Amino acid sequence: MRKIMGSVRPLAYLATAPIAGVVGFVWSLAATVVVTVLAVTQLGGPAFLGAAWVTRALASVERRRAGWVLGAPIAAPYVPATGAAGVDGWPATWRSRVAGVAAQPATWRDLAWLVVLFPLGLAGGVAGLVVAIVDLASIVAPLWAWAVPNPHAPWPMKPLMTTVPGRFGLTVLGLALLPVAAWFVRTAATALARLARALLAPGEHRRLVEQASRLAETRRRVVDAQAAELRRIERDLHDGAQARIVAAGITLALAARKLRTDGDAAPDVALARRQLDDALAELRRLVRGIHPPILTDRGLHAAVAALAGDSPFPVTLDGVSSGERYPAAVESAAYFVVAEGLTNAAKHASASTGAVDVRRTGDTVHVTVTDDGRGGADPNGTGIDGLRRRVEALDGTLTLSSPPGGPTVLHAELPCAS
Repeated sequence: MRKIMGSVRPLAYLATAPIAGVVGFVWSLAATVVVTVLAVTQLGGPAFLGAAWVTRALASVERRRAGWVLGAPIAAPYVPATGAAGVDGWPATWRSRVAGVAAQPATWRDLAWLVVLFPLGLAGGVAGLVVAIVDLASIVAPLWAWAVPNPHAPWPMKPLMTTVPGRFGLTVLGLALLPVAAWFVRTAATALARLARALLAPGEHRRLVEQASRLAETRRRVVDAQAAELRRIERDLHDGAQARIVAAGITLALAARKLRTDGDAAPDVALARRQLDDALAELRRLVRGIHPPILTDRGLHAAVAALAGDSPFPVTLDGVSSGERYPAAVESAAYFVVAEGLTNAAKHASASTGAVDVRRTGDTVHVTVTDDGRGGADPNGTGIDGLRRRVEALDGTLTLSSPPGGPTVLHAELPCAS
């Protein structure tokens, strides 16, 4: 029964297909003639854009109609129109808009569908309606024959329509063939809707444009992140190691002056040594923040194990016993994902245990950091946003799940084709 009731929308789709086919074909023919005639005049550009606008409107109706069968409307495949400046007397804006619209494959696929819909919609609509009407007519044969008696019906309809057994036999036959009729309607409607999706859905052009847009946005974010990182390094050098080295230089100058006057310079020399040791530690910390040497020397798995060993709470390691090496950029991004996850868990979440899982599946490295802290981490926080930029620069993805009360799960997927 559910399948039979589910044939209502497919039947409506087939029933309206002939009308849509006729409207689409007439419009396509008229638009082609008008645009072709006006192409040699100054009205060619506006005529083409107007025809494209109406064609897109009709195609949008077709996408919604196909949604009756497919379960959801087909997505629009259009991208913002761009084009070159005008020449040959065309205004620059018209030339640009016409070139942009004409360059999109979706413009011509819409027109192709409106043309193809005429024969296919007419054939499918007539076939679906005939099957549905004949089957329903057979089911209501007793009522039909009683309301419109026809004693002169030709054979073999006369015994079926003029006798009680014949009438009810038609009803039984109609009920028996109802699932078959429903199957035929659904199959015909699905085939037509899938063909509509093949022509009207976003294609390779839309995918490439969206990918280029994502890459441009990622590049912008990476450039911003690199500029921010340079500013941070400059600030850390100026406020940290540089200040300590300058202080050590002043202390050594004071020690040298004391030596010239036979004073006791040992305390100043010892102080200068401590200041230089602090500056060296500051420089090492800064270098680790840029690219930890352990990554270069021993790889990601050893670096992650070192992070787990330095964590203030117990951390379970999974999938990190392998010595497999990855590209340097992938190892660096994965390392900082783990470092940020463990740092946040200790500093903000008051976690008591954690887990790190690093494993490769196909051409993707999966990094997961889990802690049992109180949760509530901000997915748009400064640290997470910086990680997201680093991961997206490699065409990867970063997700954070941190409901109040925990647990917090930080997961990164990094493409690794090598």
